[in-house]
Parts: sequence; C-alpha cells; structure tokens
Amino acid sequence: MRDDSYQTLRVNGDRLWRRLMEMARIGATPKGGVCRLTLSDEDKVGRDLFVRWCEEAGCSVGVDQIGNIFARRSALESEEDEESSSVLVGSHLDSVPTGGKFDGPLGVLAGLEVVETLNDHNIVTLTPVEIVSWTNEEGSRFVPALVGSGVFAGAFDLDYALSVKDKSGLSFGAELERISYSGAEKIGSRSFKATFEMHIEQGPILEQEGKTIGIVTAVQGMRWYEVVLVGKEAHAGPTPMNYRKDPVKGLQFILQEIFALADRHAPHGRATFGDIKTEPGVTNTVPGRLIMKVDLRHPEADALEAMDQALRKIVQEACKAAGLSGQVYDIWQLPPVRFDPGCIESVRSAAEMLDTPAMEMVSGAGHDAAYIARVAPTSMVFIPCEDGLSHNELENAAKSDVIAGANVLLHAVLSQVA
Repeated sequence: MRDDSYQTLRVNGDRLWRRLMEMARIGATPKGGVCRLTLSDEDKVGRDLFVRWCEEAGCSVGVDQIGNIFARRSALESEEDEESSSVLVGSHLDSVPTGGKFDGPLGVLAGLEVVETLNDHNIVTLTPVEIVSWTNEEGSRFVPALVGSGVFAGAFDLDYALSVKDKSGLSFGAELERISYSGAEKIGSRSFKATFEMHIEQGPILEQEGKTIGIVTAVQGMRWYEVVLVGKEAHAGPTPMNYRKDPVKGLQFILQEIFALADRHAPHGRATFGDIKTEPGVTNTVPGRLIMKVDLRHPEADALEAMDQALRKIVQEACKAAGLSGQVYDIWQLPPVRFDPGCIESVRSAAEMLDTPAMEMVSGAGHDAAYIARVAPTSMVFIPCEDGLSHNELENAAKSDVIAGANVLLHAVLSQVA
C-alpha cells in the first residue's frame, strides 16, 4: 500500500466528538469534568462501553493480567496475522478525581476512530492496527502511576502491582477482579512495530505559539517522594514558640528552598507539593508529624539527579534547624525518555502533508508512551487545551483541534502499516 494513495483520507470528526462526549457522561462531575478513578464502578462502565464499540468495529478484544485492553484490527487475512507485530494507538480511560473530558479518552477514542476510518474506506493494511486502553495511568487511586504500561514494559513486577492498596485498604488485584477486568492474557505477549499516543498537551505552549499539533520528541524525567518530618506534639497555648519541635517550621524552609531549586533549573525544572498533611491534625495541637508528597521534574537526567540530591540536603538542613528528625522516601521515578526518530518523522510528515501548524516539543507530563518506548518504537501527538488546563474539571479542547489531531494520527499510522 502506498502512503500517497490515501492523502485525501480524513477521520469522521463528528463520530469521534460524539463518542468523547458520551464517554464523558460516565463519572461526570457538576462542573463539567470527570471522576472515573481506576477500577471504580465508573471505570468499569467506561471500559465496557469502549469494548462494545471496538467489537462493533470488528476488532478482536483481549485483556491482559493487569487489565490492559487491546482491540486488534486484522491485516491481510492469514494465520500469521494473529502472531504478527501491529501498530498500536491508544492511551487511558481513568481520570484524576477532578479531571476533564479529554485527558486519556482522547487518545483511546482517536485510536478507535483511526480503525473506524480504515473500515469506512475498506482499507486492507499489511500490518494489523491495535487500540489500547492502559490501566491506571493516573495513579490517583493506586500509586504509582502508569502501572498498566509499566508492567507491560517490565518497569513494575505484576505481583507488586496487584498487591498495591488504595487509601481504604482495597488491593489493586481484588478490585480488578471485582470489575471483571482481570484478564488471562500474559503480560507482554503482544509486540508492536510502532506505537502512537494522542493526547492534549496539558500545558499552555501550543496555544501560546498558535500551533495545532505538538510533535512530541521526548518526555521529561520525574521523581516522586514522600517526605516525613517528625517533631513533638504539644499544646498550642501553654507551649512557647521557642520550646516547640514543630515540623511545620521545617516545612517553611523546605518550601522556600525547593521552589528556589526549581528556579535555578529554569526553564525546565519543576517542583510540586501536591499533598501536605499534619498529624494529629488538631487545631489547638502543635503537630508531631508532617507528611508531604513532592514531585520533581526535568528533561535532562543529570539535572534531575542534581535536584534529587539537593532535595535530600534541604530536608536534612530543615530538620537540623528546627530540631526535627526526617526521612525522604522514594515513591516512583521515570527517567527522561527520547522517542523513536522514525515515529517522530511519521507524525511530522503527517502534519506537513495535512498542512497543519506544528512544532516539536518535550512532554512535561508522564504518559504511558514513556514506558512503551522501552519495548517498541514510539512517539506522541499533542493538541492544545484551553488555557493549558488539565487535571481540572474545566479542561477543554476545541473540536477542530481534536479532529486535526486525529487526522495526523491517522496518517502517522498509515505511514507505518504498508
């Protein structure tokens, strides 16, 4: 099949948009967003709907041991087709607690739309096309994030992933069984010639630059930590300030120094304190313990390592100054990832052929593609999101950008299935 034979081929944008809006009704929130946490009842409903759509599109659907869903469109009819490598497209269906309509489902349903478009035009490919919905990309209910793709790529052990518990004590494995998505397919039994993930940018760069497509060349590295500061509980009234061993005083120093650390590694350095709590959490008691979650990011491995070492030193200094004890625990890390030049070129060429304004960029957020790049040639397609908002109920993407991105995805896939 020659790529240039299909230059006029376009997706059905109305169908894609309609499905996005239908999926968004599952776990819909009052402000127009989505709460569809991993392995929740809402996640099951979303999975069931996706599977039904894939089966209606003529795909064979399989589920592996971590709950990843694969829908395969066959290539030229032969017995070998079932064993041959495919071109994979997809993302995830789970959300953060106050998420938006597009983060994740856009990539899954754009992948389905690629398959539907091939069906509409009776196109027989030489390579199978598969759609994937990876399990627990967000890591909101079960930590760490990117578990489905991480187990597939060998970054996490399956037994470890299944044993992880949420805050209520429910295990990943038990909840996977409960929603009937604990599949029999062996992890990593599928192979891919190339993989593409379409996603909203989750940042403001494309919108600010007036570009419709982000040609993603890399994903910045990230590290998650739990920092625990231990002082001494005391009554808020009788205990003078200079007698206290208050972990919040240590927090004050850490916040100031870590934000300064990110500034020193500008423009790419990132530092976020997404979860801070004190114990016992009583208004009139000086806390005896403070627990915070810290997220550090940078696209260069050496810089990220330097930030890691600086974080540990800052915590030590804070504890010494405030008379505390403290510990830094590593929760999760993702090294910086460089995507495959051939897949990047497929995205670039598709954007050029479609005359769609595009720019190369590094992803600031983690994506399943970062792990899959370990086992298959990979790249990503970004589209703008309004005001750069994501992980927010107000997250929004223009229908025209959604369609443009899906057309780039379609032609990037076509370049690989000949």
